Amino acid sequence: MTDVPPHGPGSAEVEKKAAAGNSVIAAILLALLKLVVGLLTQSLGILAEAAHSLLDFVAALVTFLAVRISDKPADHEHTYGHGKVENFSALIETVLLFVTCAWIIYEAIQRLFLKGVDVDPSLWAFLVMAVSIGVNVSRSRMLSRVARKHSSQALEADALHFSTDVWSSYVVIAGLAIVWLGKKVFPGQSAWLAKADAAAAVGVAIIILFVSYKLGKQTIDVLLDRAPEGLTQRFRDAAAAVDGVLSVGQLRVRRSGPRMFVDMSVDVDRNLSFERTHAIAEAVEARIEEISPGADAVIHTDPREVERESTARRIRAVAFRNQMSVHNISMHEEAGQMYIDLHLEVDDHLSLQQAHEMASHIERDLRKDMPDIAQIFTHLESRGTGMDEGKDVTAAERDIVARIKSVTDEIAGSGSCHNVIIRRYGSRLAVSLHCHFPEHLSIVEVHDQSSRIEERMKTRIPGVDRVLVHAEPRALART
Repeated sequence: MTDVPPHGPGSAEVEKKAAAGNSVIAAILLALLKLVVGLLTQSLGILAEAAHSLLDFVAALVTFLAVRISDKPADHEHTYGHGKVENFSALIETVLLFVTCAWIIYEAIQRLFLKGVDVDPSLWAFLVMAVSIGVNVSRSRMLSRVARKHSSQALEADALHFSTDVWSSYVVIAGLAIVWLGKKVFPGQSAWLAKADAAAAVGVAIIILFVSYKLGKQTIDVLLDRAPEGLTQRFRDAAAAVDGVLSVGQLRVRRSGPRMFVDMSVDVDRNLSFERTHAIAEAVEARIEEISPGADAVIHTDPREVERESTARRIRAVAFRNQMSVHNISMHEEAGQMYIDLHLEVDDHLSLQQAHEMASHIERDLRKDMPDIAQIFTHLESRGTGMDEGKDVTAAERDIVARIKSVTDEIAGSGSCHNVIIRRYGSRLAVSLHCHFPEHLSIVEVHDQSSRIEERMKTRIPGVDRVLVHAEPRALART
């Protein structure tokens, strides 16, 4: 038999084919050898073993073909790949083994109760069984190693068959030994001791039935997409341990050949960014890969409200779900009912009618999400998405720069305004500036002063349409 190629990148398919090919060669040689010796000796035990080996040859051939097909990549007709072919071949092997058992038991009953057959326990009979044991031990170990290495159920089925062949061969040898004793040592007892060969054949059949049942159950479980025992819970526990996963929802696991396919949904905080949510899904996939190497995992993230989520975060989450941005959220509660004011940012190109429809939509969504809301006041505000071509006129408008700094310093303190830039859009001016504020101020106080700067500038300086104040800690001015 050929040597199995060493493990290396891309060698799995070659190694599985080599193991399956070796099994085919061994099966046909043993089947022919046992058939010849069984016919010469008239031993039902050896003939049973020959039938078993002949069916093993058919099974090994099916396995060889299945391994070749199962390694084909997925295509548009078989989106999960061709791995189920291996499982189907294992089912065929199981059916063939049951057929073998039926024939062996039928023939054994005939010899035990209805007809007598003279069995010749010659040296050749013992020799062929010894050879069978040696070959089956060797190939069973080889197949088992490759099956574990590449999670191949077809090769696992072959390995299981040949390991049971070893024990059944021992049973046949024991039956032949008893027949020999009856002929050579206890001739007076030879009549009933001669039945030992048929009894040994029944023993072989019982072993095959037991193994076939276990293999058949395992194969049918895979073909019916039954999840392996305990695996789903391990996947759930691994996913739940990932930082950012609130809970694990629906989980579906199926096996196709050596590969696991996992579909899982996990609940995440609905306020997380898309990037963070994607990172959580990838972390869950990595945990599944650790448990089942090579698994194909699809993770679906479901946004969920976090316990004790603040009202402001809930409002922003609803807005984000509608691909809108809100700010300046204020709330007050009266008589158990909630009143909300907010600024809704809309694109410059929208008409008032379109912007109003967006506001109405988000108000309805907020009421659905938070039934306690009594009233919502929405202020529409441009988010500056216009694409007009602006011209930097800062150098030419020194007088306006001075007035901008004067207005800013009146509110934020002397010397607080710097980095002023003025852009002209037709008759309108857009102003951006940096402003230092005391470090101890809260963000609410900073926002209030920034808003006052913006409003005063629009009032005092003709043409100013937009003002952007970039707040900085005053300590930065001293560094």
